Amino acid sequence: MSEERPNQFHPTPEQLALVEVRRLKKLAKMEKAKQEEEERSRILPREWLSIQPPAPDGVSVKIMSWNLLAQCLIRRELFPTSGDCLKAAQREHMLFREILSHKADICCLQEVDRTERLFPVLEDAGYNFVYAAGPRKRHGCLVAFHKDVFSTVRERTIFYDDQEVREAYDKLNTHGSSFRTRNICSLVALQRAGRADTGVIVATTHLFWHPGYIYERARQAGILLREAAKFRHELGKDHWPCVIAGASLLDFNFTPEDPVYSLLIGDSLLPEQRARLAPSRVVHVTIDPSVPVTTDKMMGDDVLIDEEEGAETDPDRIITNAREAREEDGLLDDVELTKLFNDTGHVFSAYDRGLRSSEGVEELTYGSRVAMQPSRSGGYEPLWTSYTHYWKTVLDYIFVLEPVDRPVLVTGLAKPIFTADLEPGLPQKGKCGSDHISLCAELSWPEPQPTPSS
Repeated sequence: MSEERPNQFHPTPEQLALVEVRRLKKLAKMEKAKQEEEERSRILPREWLSIQPPAPDGVSVKIMSWNLLAQCLIRRELFPTSGDCLKAAQREHMLFREILSHKADICCLQEVDRTERLFPVLEDAGYNFVYAAGPRKRHGCLVAFHKDVFSTVRERTIFYDDQEVREAYDKLNTHGSSFRTRNICSLVALQRAGRADTGVIVATTHLFWHPGYIYERARQAGILLREAAKFRHELGKDHWPCVIAGASLLDFNFTPEDPVYSLLIGDSLLPEQRARLAPSRVVHVTIDPSVPVTTDKMMGDDVLIDEEEGAETDPDRIITNAREAREEDGLLDDVELTKLFNDTGHVFSAYDRGLRSSEGVEELTYGSRVAMQPSRSGGYEPLWTSYTHYWKTVLDYIFVLEPVDRPVLVTGLAKPIFTADLEPGLPQKGKCGSDHISLCAELSWPEPQPTPSS
């Protein structure tokens, strides 16, 4: 027989009721916080398009690419319909949610700043990452990869300003550059977990933004393609695909009608594309300091940053502070520029190829609003990849340089978004935290065949 302890506490019914009230208040507070976080991070849902089955007994990789719109580049007057969504504290919840919502094996991100906020989110979600930025740039490019799926073999940063595009002869400038832009490309070789001979080369970049500098953008894209293929070959991984994004995945800052798109894909340059390239062959004061300054601003570092990163400042600016190129400047002509791309090989666009073979998506493609020759690539890029109050266009792509010995299949895509859902312009609370629309593709290719033993 047990004896009751004289000091044992027995709560009264009133005390028990008070504990229950406190518990319910705590639960209500937690639920409210959850709902507030849900509202802060709410974004447009993305439907997934299944294109075709993966390669039998092959490798499948889901890759997303997105330009985050660096906080340091935001100018409120350019986004008059975005309201408080332009504030970092408002945008970041949507940015983080969208990055993770794709459940991608690899994420290629451009215009990445505020890394002290982003990096912990990626780490908590199980990603490792490689971040790179150009000299004195306030934002950079990032390749994140799920640590349970991939590991880093090697990484390399390409500084476009330092790359040569021609042999040294006739005293021509071997760099052939028109503007020191400080743009970079980040190359990362990723090996599949548990498969030493299986992997992917990932390149992400942010090409020079200025609308007038078509030649410089083409030069950078040609270098990107050349260096990605060179990187793969040096590693002895020619049987690995190269994904070029961003921005690989690319933020390329050109449309499907642009000469740069045709050069990358392997379409011949049209007369009108050659005509657009010609006036962009100039030499900026950053290359030739003797060029007269044609603006009333001093050319200090701050002004150079404005001019080089000014896509968010004034996207319609004409070329200033530059002169016509001379022969000794070494800029490539159309034949030499084409050769720069042809010597490496050509890429395909995951969206252009995937949507082209899908049914019922024509109204969500670039070709539904811009007339394109059926024989040329680009008409099946997404309807929009950047949509704001002032500019609405396609600038972002996921390009693939296939292995030398096997094809790459596009097995799925994040479905493009209807125009009505993007009004009145991005960024927009409850829709998207960036002025760009994220891309995501699932790729598949056959496993390499084992080498027979002698």
